[in-house]
Amino acid sequence: MAKIGVILSGCGVFDGSEIHESVLTLLALDQMGASVKIYAPSVPQKHVIDHFRHKVVKGEERNILEESARIARGAIQDITEANMAHLDAIIFPGGAGIAKNLSTFSEKGPQCTLLPAVEDLIADAFRQEKVLGFMCLAPLLAVKAAVNIGRVPLVTLGNDPEMAKAVTMMGGKHTLCPATEVVIDKKNKIVTTPAYMLAKSISEAEVGIGKLVQTVLSMIS
Repeated sequence: MAKIGVILSGCGVFDGSEIHESVLTLLALDQMGASVKIYAPSVPQKHVIDHFRHKVVKGEERNILEESARIARGAIQDITEANMAHLDAIIFPGGAGIAKNLSTFSEKGPQCTLLPAVEDLIADAFRQEKVLGFMCLAPLLAVKAAVNIGRVPLVTLGNDPEMAKAVTMMGGKHTLCPATEVVIDKKNKIVTTPAYMLAKSISEAEVGIGKLVQTVLSMIS
C-alpha cells in the first residue's frame, strides 16, 4: 500500500488550503487504496480572511496546523514529523496558503523564500527520488525548492501569463494545461494540475485532481 503525505496550509481558499482541492485529494487517495498521513506547519498564518466579506480580520491570529486540522478531522501532524524515508510521495493541494503561509510569494513574488520545513521536505523528496504532486498555486513551491538544489522543474499553473512568467523567473519551465489534465515531469518525478486556477466547477477540478493522484500512485516504484 502506497504511503502518501498530504501537506496543508490552513483552512480556506483565501488564507489557507483550498478546501475542495484538499478533500478531493483525500477522497481520491482513499478510493485508490493509498495510506495517507496529513501534515501542516505549526506556525501562525499570515492573516485571517473573512471568506464571506472577503476582508482581512484585523487583530485575529490563527495557527496553520490548528486550522488544517479542521480539514483533516484532527488526524494531522506537525510537518516536522514528516519523514520522506517513510513516505512514497507527497501531495500539496493549493489555495492562497501556498503563497501566504508556506512561502513569501504573496509579498515577494519570484524572489520568495519557502518555509524552511516545507523546503526541506520537498528537497528530501527530490534527493530520495520520491514522487511529488502539486496543484493550483502549489507548483510554485516545487519550482523554488527544485531550483535551489540545482534542478529545472517542468510545471503548470494553467494558462495565466503572470504565473507562467513567475515560474520562468524562478528558474523553472512552465507549460499550458487545462484543469482536466496533468503535466508530468518524469525526470524530477513531479506531477502538476491547475485545479481551481482554471476549473469552473468542483466536478471539473475533480477530474484533474483525480488524474494527478492516479499518476502519482502509478509513478511510485
